Amino acid sequence: MSYPILILGGTTEAYELADRLVAAGQLRVISSLAGRTESPRLPAGEVRIGGFGGVEGLAEFLRIQAIRCVIDATHPFAAQMGWHAWEACTLCDVPLLRLERPPWTPASGDRWEEVASWSEAVERLQRLNAKRIFLAIGRQELQHFAGLDDRWFLIRLVSPPDPLPPFCRAEWLYARGPFDLAAERAMLDRYRIEAIVCKNSGSEATAAKLIAARERAIPVVMRKRPPRSPEVQSVATVEAVLDWLSRVSKM
Repeated sequence: MSYPILILGGTTEAYELADRLVAAGQLRVISSLAGRTESPRLPAGEVRIGGFGGVEGLAEFLRIQAIRCVIDATHPFAAQMGWHAWEACTLCDVPLLRLERPPWTPASGDRWEEVASWSEAVERLQRLNAKRIFLAIGRQELQHFAGLDDRWFLIRLVSPPDPLPPFCRAEWLYARGPFDLAAERAMLDRYRIEAIVCKNSGSEATAAKLIAARERAIPVVMRKRPPRSPEVQSVATVEAVLDWLSRVSKM
C-alpha cells in the first residue's frame, strides 16, 4: 500500500526524484514549491505552492497529510527552509533526508573571490577594477548591488522581479538554464563582462559560465553556501534517495 511522502523541491534533482517516484507508482508523492517563480514548471505527482507558515505550519501539514518521510531537495541557499524542515520533522518524529548536489570547487586558472555574505560581495566588487559585471544570483538579493552606480550590470533571471530594483545602469536577460559553454562564452564576450557574481549552487546547468570565466581570466565573486542543520543526513544523488526510501519503507 502506498504512503505519502513530501518533497521540498524546486531544484533539478527534486524534479527528477518526483518523476522517478511517480513512475514507480508505489508512493503518494507531494512536492512543495516556494512559489517565487512565475509560471513554475510543475513536478510529477501532487503539487502545493507557497510557504507553510513556519515550523508549526509545516508540522501541521505533516500531521494532517500523515507524511511518512520528507526529502529536503530545496536549493543549497534555501537554508531557512532546511532548518524549518528539521525542526518540524523532529516535532513529528518523521524521517528527514537532505538531497543536495555537491558545491563547485575552483580549478586551476580560476580567479574566485569567495565570500560569506552579500555585503562582503559588494566590498569585493568595489575593490576589483571591474566596471561591467554579470550578476547571476537570482531575484531575492539584487537590492544589495543596486547602489553601485559606477558599475554596469548584466542581470540574468528566470523571470522579471517585481518591483524592479533601482539599478542606474543595467541590462536584464530572462532565460532558464541549462546554459551551454558556447553560449556563455558568447555572452561574456558580447557584453564585455569583467567580473561575475554568483552563488555556489553546484548546478551543472549553470556551471558553463565558470569555465568561460576561467578561459578569460575573469574574476568570480562566489558566495559560499550557508550553514545547514548538522542533524540532517545528506546525500548527493537521486539514486541515494531511492535507496534510503527503500530502507525507510521497511521500518
